[in-house]
Amino acid sequence: MKKSKIVVIGGGTGLSVLLRGLKNFPVDITAIVTVADDGGSSGRLRKELNIPPPGDVRNVLIALAEVEPMIEQLFQHRFENGHGLTGHSLGNLLLAGMTSITGDFARGISELSTVLNVRGKVFPASNQSIELHAEMTDGSVVSGESTIPKSMKVIKKVFLTPKAVEPLPESLEAIQEADLIVLGPGSLYTSILPNLLVPGISEAIQAADARKIYICNVMTQPGETDGFTVSDHIAAINTHTGGRLMETVFVNNGHIPEDIIKNYAEEHAEPVECDEDRIRTLGCRIVQDEFMLRKGAILRHDALKVSQALLTEL
Repeated sequence: MKKSKIVVIGGGTGLSVLLRGLKNFPVDITAIVTVADDGGSSGRLRKELNIPPPGDVRNVLIALAEVEPMIEQLFQHRFENGHGLTGHSLGNLLLAGMTSITGDFARGISELSTVLNVRGKVFPASNQSIELHAEMTDGSVVSGESTIPKSMKVIKKVFLTPKAVEPLPESLEAIQEADLIVLGPGSLYTSILPNLLVPGISEAIQAADARKIYICNVMTQPGETDGFTVSDHIAAINTHTGGRLMETVFVNNGHIPEDIIKNYAEEHAEPVECDEDRIRTLGCRIVQDEFMLRKGAILRHDALKVSQALLTEL
């Protein structure tokens, strides 16, 4: 029997969490990963070697890998001392090395995928380094994915440079052939939208016959989505892509404990309100469930539950 093809688009922790769940099901997975990161080890390698940042790709490769836990630990190992090595993760260095050997970032990812026995395919949204910028409502422009949330200003829109960014042909092909396209979960302006702003990506999604689902964040993000409702997230995606992109949104309706709400409030984050009427006016169907898991003092999406809900949409 032919496996259903699922394309998941995003970056950051949310994407990796979801993929760890999805890989337990008999589906054909393609992950399209943002390459706008400019902080930490990724940012340093990007500047020094002029390659796309490897951090988000590294996390996705490990999420989909089928290797011994020790190999995963090794890949994620971050050096704490050593001149020039401090702060780098071994996986980032391996991706940089493989890019140097093959002369191509996407090819480097493909070769490492084989070594790690990755379940599915992992593509960067673009094969070249891109920079994310945000135009704020006060007219100022803040540059750099890691800097944007720190400005604590209200974002009007985000955009990429250089303008002549090219999408990876394999990414467009995967979108075209998909049965299901999933956006998120993840930071709206710094993990999800950078993928959709690569020329050709949102157009390919709009043209695809696949079911299209957006997994909305449960909490707002300081400096990015302060005060945002679910419909505000959807509206921002539509505004940046020039049309109705998603047809269904997954929203958590599980109870969030008071101590978790207080913990997030200290970081100036709050639960994202599900404003059903406006969501429907934006042309989105709503699927609500208890999609969250508690991990200590933070919330994470329940990867298995979300994955099962996604499969019922096929």
